[in-house]
Amino acid sequence: MHDSAAPAPRRLALPAIQALAAPEMAAMDALIRQRLASDVVLINQVAEYIIGAGGKRLRPMLLLLTAGALGHRSADAHQLAAVVEFIHTSTLLHDDVVDESDLRRGRKTANAVWGNAASVLVGDFLYSRSFQLMVELERMDVQQLLANTTNTIAEGEVLQLLHVRNPDTDQAAYLRVIERKTAVLFAAATRLGALLAGADAATCDAMHRYGMALGYAFQIADDVLDYASDAETLGKNLGDDLAEGKATLPLIHAMQHSDAPTQAILRTAIQQGDTGALPQVMAAIHACGSLDYSRDCALQYARDAEAALAGLDDNEFVAALRGLAQYSVSRDH
Repeated sequence: MHDSAAPAPRRLALPAIQALAAPEMAAMDALIRQRLASDVVLINQVAEYIIGAGGKRLRPMLLLLTAGALGHRSADAHQLAAVVEFIHTSTLLHDDVVDESDLRRGRKTANAVWGNAASVLVGDFLYSRSFQLMVELERMDVQQLLANTTNTIAEGEVLQLLHVRNPDTDQAAYLRVIERKTAVLFAAATRLGALLAGADAATCDAMHRYGMALGYAFQIADDVLDYASDAETLGKNLGDDLAEGKATLPLIHAMQHSDAPTQAILRTAIQQGDTGALPQVMAAIHACGSLDYSRDCALQYARDAEAALAGLDDNEFVAALRGLAQYSVSRDH
């Protein structure tokens, strides 16, 4: 037990975290711009469009913050952060095609602008470019981790496809998809930061646990927003998950805790991807307290993430990692 007089651990807020990471992120951005270039014009256009879309760049930032927390800052870290961002971006390009999405972060998806073929092929270019960057570092442990991670993400994509329009998806199946699609890349980013810093096995494992738990917290919180936000704040349409036939935690919980007639409505809504049923779905989710349940679940993962940092020497970067655990469950978009 902690002594009750012990000060609460420091957590930086998002603006302070971004300011702390800014010099390293700028170096990574310069590298990304330089290494995106291709003599095929369409590749440059699509890649620039999606990389230039902004976003919080959370995954590469995690790598740089972890390395910083363990006292390591280097050009290698910038290069691996770029690799992580390229991998993430290629999965977004492929995801939006699979989901037939037309909005991401409040603007048209690449597939809505250039079509599916261009999006898939530029996604392939980003994947393979990430492997070129990775191999340059000549670190077999790094290559092994990233090869395993990208393979697991691909499995997650297929697993999610199997659960589309499937009303029998339960919480365990839902969490398996999150693990493979989202959490493994967070965990790879944090473990890579530790590997670069030359941390011992126990520290590398702790950073892996932090990234994994943070990934779960982040994605579950994201899925809550799909039923609790609005398009202006969210940057995509409310009920998009339902339209795509994806049963996420709020809906899974409501399914399990509704009466038979309501369950029948929810089953049909998932099977048909019927946003016309959104008012009834929302009513069921509210009646069952499913948003609170899902938020609590995300919060528990955020606490687990923070707990994984307990053995680290405290510094600004560790305070930033704690802050991200809190931010993951308190954001509104």
